[in-house]
Amino acid sequence: MALMGRTSAIEALVTALEDCTAGGSRIVWIEGATGCGKSALADALAERAAADGVVVLSAVACAAERGLPLGVVRQLVHSDGLFTPPAAAAHGGAPSRVEDMQAFCAALRELGADHPAVLLLVDDVEHADEESLRHLEYIARHARSAKVLMVVTGSLHADDRYPVFVTELMRQPHFRRIRLGRLSPADVAEMLGHPAGDGESEPVAGLHRISGGNPLLLRALAEEHGTARSADGAALPAPAPAGPFARAVATCLHRGGPAATGPAQAAALLGEQATPARIARLLGLGSPAVDRGLHALEAAGILDGTGFRHPVARAAALAALEPQQLAELHRRAAKVVQEDGGSATDIAAHLLAAAADGVPRHGSAADVDVLRDAAEDVLARDDAPYAERLLELAHETCGDDQLRVALRIRLAQITGRFSPAAAERHLTASLEALPAGGAGRPAGEHVQRLASLLITQGRIAEATELLRNTDDGQDPGLSPFDTTIDAGFAVSERLLQSARLTDATVAPLAQALRSLIISDQPERAVPWSRSLMEQADRCRAPGWGAVFASLHAEALLRLGDLPGAHAHATAALQYLPDAKGSAFQCAPTAVLIRACSAMGRYTEGSRHAERQIPQRHLTTVHGLGLLRARGLHQLAVGQPHAALSDFLEVGRWLASWEADRPAFLPWRTDAAEALLRLGKPQQAERLVLQQLSLPDARRPWVRGVSLRLRAMTAAPEQRPALLRQSIDELQRSGDRLETARAMAELGRALQADGSASKGSAMIRTAWNLAKECQAIALCREILPDAPLSDPSRERTVPAPGDTSGAGRLSSSEQRVATLAAQGLTNREISAKLYLTVSTVEQHLTRVYRKLQISCRGDLPMDLELGGRVTV
Repeated sequence: MALMGRTSAIEALVTALEDCTAGGSRIVWIEGATGCGKSALADALAERAAADGVVVLSAVACAAERGLPLGVVRQLVHSDGLFTPPAAAAHGGAPSRVEDMQAFCAALRELGADHPAVLLLVDDVEHADEESLRHLEYIARHARSAKVLMVVTGSLHADDRYPVFVTELMRQPHFRRIRLGRLSPADVAEMLGHPAGDGESEPVAGLHRISGGNPLLLRALAEEHGTARSADGAALPAPAPAGPFARAVATCLHRGGPAATGPAQAAALLGEQATPARIARLLGLGSPAVDRGLHALEAAGILDGTGFRHPVARAAALAALEPQQLAELHRRAAKVVQEDGGSATDIAAHLLAAAADGVPRHGSAADVDVLRDAAEDVLARDDAPYAERLLELAHETCGDDQLRVALRIRLAQITGRFSPAAAERHLTASLEALPAGGAGRPAGEHVQRLASLLITQGRIAEATELLRNTDDGQDPGLSPFDTTIDAGFAVSERLLQSARLTDATVAPLAQALRSLIISDQPERAVPWSRSLMEQADRCRAPGWGAVFASLHAEALLRLGDLPGAHAHATAALQYLPDAKGSAFQCAPTAVLIRACSAMGRYTEGSRHAERQIPQRHLTTVHGLGLLRARGLHQLAVGQPHAALSDFLEVGRWLASWEADRPAFLPWRTDAAEALLRLGKPQQAERLVLQQLSLPDARRPWVRGVSLRLRAMTAAPEQRPALLRQSIDELQRSGDRLETARAMAELGRALQADGSASKGSAMIRTAWNLAKECQAIALCREILPDAPLSDPSRERTVPAPGDTSGAGRLSSSEQRVATLAAQGLTNREISAKLYLTVSTVEQHLTRVYRKLQISCRGDLPMDLELGGRVTV
């Protein structure tokens, strides 16, 4: 009869049994919470009594049989063949008569006289029927001199009739009450076979904390995780949602009946919002009944106050509810919390839970307002996915068409934080559902937000059409694409300086960045895009991070920083590993393809370029950028026919949108490059001249690229002048890669014109500049035999009569020293030679050391590039 932590209770029962066998009746009341071992203790007593020859009459009451008269008495009399049942019990039960109770008592006395004693054991007596309770009360009053030990077990959360029975027992002499509490940590350690001092260590402390010391729950946890002592004292893993512990919690609640199950379910559903008063209102019960149930649950170790000790226990309390029941409770909980002035977030959580899958969704206008307010609250905590779920429900339950459009637009803004693909879907749905205003036009209040989002998603044609169908006074000939491209860098920088990254500003900020990238000063976009990436990370918005990482990559590509462009384009795609199907992913993929092609990483570039571009993506600027990148890659790998087809396709789409802007997509010069490869210079020239005639040709980058291609189609004697103009324009634009390309062409033109030395020097400069960009493909095109591991690939020999020491300088050092001797600053030298300021400083340091001078004022004025020979 050894039970952990129950020594005193066992001793009391053994004493009562011994006293009874010695000649007197005893009554023992065992009280405790569900799962705390009442039944185990009673069974242990029955086993001990039977071993001593005591007649054991036992019964277990259950709630299902409460309406069956004399159900418990029948169990008692049928548990031993020596006993004769009362007449009423023998005939299936009838209202208790004094004669029946007298006969029952007399039979017990006779049985006790013929045996050491009689143990009358009733478990879970709170569920006993009324007739059986009357019989037990009669025995308690009239069998005082008989050798009868009455042991009954009961719970702490009985109904109103239960205390009357208990009070009657307590009035009798030789009554003993045993209250079973929960096990202590030391008891848990003993149960697990750990040393007594392990009560505060893991896993003992963890098991005690989760189970609350409830023996039933503790045994379930031990079964789930094993009872072996952890070698390193590590905490045990959490119990499984449907494991032994969860089932044990469900058993405790079932055995506790509605008095415990209702408050447990209400407390689980309300969570941190649970209070006894709210639970009572949610269940429609009086406070005394709820308080009694909560006390029983806390005594059982399931609750700590009104909160569950473990989430699995909370889930187990709700698992028995049908979806419709659960939804109804959540709707009532939302009302209760709202009546108490609870936050919109707390109310909305119940509205959202009430709309679980499989349950019809319905709500009022007030519910829609609560859901909208809650969505904005959680957005302030940067939880965009949860805000999306709240607004989705608001949209589904809203009956106002205009408000539904506003909700869908807000959804597009919010989901852009973490899923461009989802944002695209919401925006498409917004366009489809947009109500018509007067004269068949769209309702103007939503247009500007929609157009801004469409432009950010690269959907220029749709944005243009939307804006042209409004009555807001906008120039019908002006495309939103034009607005983005033509915004000056001063205007763009003012916006970038003044606006904080939010749902409302992410679109205009992205447009401002794009405007800077294609401006005359693209380097200004780099620090801003980097700053916005950092802000997106702080907002936990991977969608925003991907947008600005992609724009950062575009800025670096425009400046000729190929490794940086590759790295950030890759990062943009890694921000959203599940973004397949999104048109947005075309933008970083395009940068990646172009960087790979220029760096000579053709296998990697082909892996991206060979993927099919969905037709719907070609209706976006991002998709056309990818189409152009694919064409450039095909040019790089010797497929000019395929490249030309892609470039012309880009042109057809842009023409259909009335958004043909070479500042962004110079498809004519791309196509001209392909035509030159195909031996069709006249067609190439026609396209180049068309591009030069467009307004964008006033931009340095467009003009520089166009002039390089114009030189390739011009007469040989015209090429040097055209290429020099091209280099000047490209230098102004900041594009080092295109500058290197133009310089290489100028070098070849000079060589063909008879200026071999100048041509070679220019080619070497172009090669060095391409090498700085890590444009391996261009380096190999310029000097196929140059070893890329040695960028200088030169040695210098003294010019005839040279005694100045300048002959020991490399070509790069000599160029830097010459310009420094002419009075140019380091920054001016870096701009003229396409080097970083740091590189200029390093060259000058070596020049001073080799010439044995201390400052630029000591530089000789006779340093000339013609004074050294490159071999």
